[in-house]
Amino acid sequence: MEHQLTIYNTLNRKKELFVPLKEPHVGMYVCGPTVYGDAHLGHARPAITFDLLFRYLKHLGYKVRYVRNITDVGHLEHDADEGEDKIAKKARLEQLEPMEVVQYYLTRYHHAMEALNVLPPSIEPMASGHIIEQMDFVQKILDAGYAYVSEGSVYFDIEKYSKDHNYGKLSGRNVEELLSTTRELDGQSEKKNSADFALWKKASPEHIMHWHSEWSEGFPGWHMECSAMGTKYLGEEFDIHGGGMDLLFPHHECEIAQSVAALGKETVHYWMHNNMITINGTKMGKSLGNFITLDEFFNGSHPILTQAYSAMTIRFFILQAHYRSTVGQSEHIYLESSSKSACFNIEDQANTPFFKLPCLQLLLAFQWYSQNGDDRLRFRRFQFPERGGKKHNGP
Repeated sequence: MEHQLTIYNTLNRKKELFVPLKEPHVGMYVCGPTVYGDAHLGHARPAITFDLLFRYLKHLGYKVRYVRNITDVGHLEHDADEGEDKIAKKARLEQLEPMEVVQYYLTRYHHAMEALNVLPPSIEPMASGHIIEQMDFVQKILDAGYAYVSEGSVYFDIEKYSKDHNYGKLSGRNVEELLSTTRELDGQSEKKNSADFALWKKASPEHIMHWHSEWSEGFPGWHMECSAMGTKYLGEEFDIHGGGMDLLFPHHECEIAQSVAALGKETVHYWMHNNMITINGTKMGKSLGNFITLDEFFNGSHPILTQAYSAMTIRFFILQAHYRSTVGQSEHIYLESSSKSACFNIEDQANTPFFKLPCLQLLLAFQWYSQNGDDRLRFRRFQFPERGGKKHNGP
């Protein structure tokens, strides 16, 4: 290609010249949402970040296959091997079928992404639609000797794997420290080591979503879906894997281990991670109650907001910062910008089609307003209040 692209590879912690495996084709996989609630500002950041990369790669002339998964089974509370499935819990509380929950929030997620001008991916596979592929992947790891069956569940053997390979190479975690850490958790006695993670989990009697396997009636571990679906649609080796920094460990670290154990090689050549939307130094998240959904931003319905914000203003806000830097300070900071400033037209000042990319229009608009001191671009600090004397746990 005429134009070169440099990518910061999280794996090697340095910028590298992007060289696709099979030019002009590029394979890109990005971790999508677990659809058990409305998307908030933190979900918007990876969607917008990798939308920009998707657009730019296509602009350079690459034929990009962009895969963004939807997690609809296997993602347990606290991102661990214990607890209740997040979607199943929502279904139980709302007295709905799990797939009703998935369909409702997935539809709303798609509407929010469309409003943010995020292009749909080439393929959007769902975990529940790839159970067979995940079971096959688990069996390959068992056949390679890096997993074991315990009381109907299948666990990845971190200690054995680490004798042959480097578990922790992506996150920088020390495997000896991980193995020495013990916790009393539900199902912990099934594991050889506390750091071992579930590839397949035997379902408890009350667990709603489960499938038959030779090991048990159960469901795949959360990390397994991306390994199985990534290789199914992009091959045993592909170019780019993206996601939020919060997924670096354990999720992406486990993906690497699974792929090496099953295939004998690493699958991903470039790892990319966007940083977090932070609130007082803490990641914005539903469990902490420190979030505002995208729909609440769009219609101004959250009690902390004094006005509604257009989707383009939200996109503008996300793109003001480098994708690997955090957005937020010791207090909550949100961009107050009129729709006019977010939609600033720079086409008259640009002489190349590159500047016609919507994302870059917004970035250049932000730069112009900053340099010219336009008062339509300003920040406001606020604290989340307590509702009824109780900690705010979200709407």
